[in-house]
Amino acid sequence: MQLVSEQRTKLDNADDALFYDYPRFVTHVDDRFIEQLTNLYRQRLESNTRILDLMSSWVSHLPKEMEFAHVEGHGLNAEELAKNPRLDHYFVQNLNKQQVLPFADQFFDAVISTVSVQYLQYPEAIFTEIHRILKVGGIAIISFSNRMFYQKAIQAWRDGSESDRTKLVFKYFAAVPKGFTRPELVANVPPSTSFLAMFGMASGDPFYAVVATRCE
Repeated sequence: MQLVSEQRTKLDNADDALFYDYPRFVTHVDDRFIEQLTNLYRQRLESNTRILDLMSSWVSHLPKEMEFAHVEGHGLNAEELAKNPRLDHYFVQNLNKQQVLPFADQFFDAVISTVSVQYLQYPEAIFTEIHRILKVGGIAIISFSNRMFYQKAIQAWRDGSESDRTKLVFKYFAAVPKGFTRPELVANVPPSTSFLAMFGMASGDPFYAVVATRCE
């Protein structure tokens, strides 16, 4: 599956580096989402392994009690990454301009990405890189909700329903021929009751994570 050119477009076409030039020391999802993500990491990640936190920020959702051999961070704002206490090292790279990651083949045991996949204009290339740098049997966990910087999300994501977005991530994994196991969806979507809606209250951020492992 390849996105067509129109699906890759953003409402804000300015360089992403300008948008992320100043740090945003905020969390982009609620505590309930974060708790579910941390629990998923607790279940699926292994201690003393090498982790790449792709499109990371100033906070980590890795379980505090787990020790890893190395946690590498990536993002677009160095000041945010420097505040992240779990990162052993980090680097800044605009993935919409440069898709090749600066790591050897089969370098990591896991690649994680939190609420950022919607900004990738060339996801097929990035998922190919995720496959390349993962060890055989290594795991990729791509989590997202319904929140986004709307002007920076690609059209394919903006215009889709939540179900469509889940299918998009499945297709990104499938864009690497025979590269990953069949993706697994982990989801928890809280009910949106009419009573809460009457008062403008949300029942919580929906939680989605698509999980797959490198199979060859």
